Amino acid sequence: MRLTERTIAALRCPPGRRDRIVFDERQAGLGVRVTASGRKNYLAQYTLAGAKRRMPLGSCAGISLAAAREVTRAIMGDVARGRDPAAERREAAAQAKRTRAHEALTLDALLDQWAALRLAHRRQSYAVEAVRAIRRAFPDSVSLPAADLDRKRAVMVLDGLAGRGKIAMASRTASYGRACYQWAVKRGTLEANPFLNLPLAPVGARDRVLSDAELAAIWRAADGPSSFERIVRMLVLTGQRRGEVAGMTASELGGDLAVWTIPANRAKNGVAHLVPLSAQARSLLRALLRDDGWFIFAGFRGPFNGFSKAKAALDVRSGVTGWRLHDIRRTVATGLQRLGVRIEVTEAVLNHVAGSRAGIVGVYQRYDYAEEKRDALAAWGEQVERIVGAGHERISEARRSRRQQMAISIV
Repeated sequence: MRLTERTIAALRCPPGRRDRIVFDERQAGLGVRVTASGRKNYLAQYTLAGAKRRMPLGSCAGISLAAAREVTRAIMGDVARGRDPAAERREAAAQAKRTRAHEALTLDALLDQWAALRLAHRRQSYAVEAVRAIRRAFPDSVSLPAADLDRKRAVMVLDGLAGRGKIAMASRTASYGRACYQWAVKRGTLEANPFLNLPLAPVGARDRVLSDAELAAIWRAADGPSSFERIVRMLVLTGQRRGEVAGMTASELGGDLAVWTIPANRAKNGVAHLVPLSAQARSLLRALLRDDGWFIFAGFRGPFNGFSKAKAALDVRSGVTGWRLHDIRRTVATGLQRLGVRIEVTEAVLNHVAGSRAGIVGVYQRYDYAEEKRDALAAWGEQVERIVGAGHERISEARRSRRQQMAISIV
């Protein structure tokens, strides 16, 4: 049928059918589809590689017949050159949809999604730190599309952290960013991960172990009533991680304070951990127990977290510098070894799943060393008392010597 404005207006869908398509005799491939409801739309039909394709062109009421013929003529020309206009249109629409999605998904929104849908299954401390680290490192990017954070920007920011001496922080932030973007790529939300294979400075392994004199000085300097000072002493007595100690609640302690249970969602390796408490640790905790279920070492809004300033002040009071709180954990492990504690017991005390408990051994070795851990930490508590007492005597003797020297010089 030769289509005209009049013949198109007269087209009807036969009774009992959903639609009817009539093709134009003048322009090959141009057709009009009329539905049972009376709607009429232009379409272009062509065959490519033996498969029939149809492309909707628009409503007959919205575009003219002349315009429909011109568009169809262009489409047939593309087909003759081996192109697939229908496939190209679908890809363009999909790309536009992806672009809109990328523009709408800010880095802030991506982090919220990651936290809610993925990190909800991880340790709470990891989830909080991961999101906080990325937001802190890229404050100017959080309100921009997540797809705009490219490799060049990631390298510049992480190099800046490393240049300020924060090499470990740069490495952790890169790890968090890589995990977040890889999650989004797997979901199809983003197309690229700017944190893959970044040229980061290597993080050197620490081997700082506090001497007995340093440990004594730190213990004596941490003799105040603040949560931080009590955390330091509990770190010394238990060898556990800073965040695990700071987040301790009364519900994790038995009624007799014999055992502290770190739940799986707070343990770094995701494995619940029982820590037998020595007499020294129990003595410290008895003065801190609360009936409201709140944190034992409370801060202003939850567990204590003002570590940087408090640690700097402790360094001044103790005279010990060049150490980190995590070095206490290594010091405890070394001290246990000096007491003759077997390596597998030491690792059980520290809740390590690597080392002697890794691989096939970790799969089949389920013994928890409960009695051995209790004996080890009891012996360590007594050792701490000896170290602190000896250290106190040495400090007092040094002070007396200085006072005597001053008195002599005055005379």
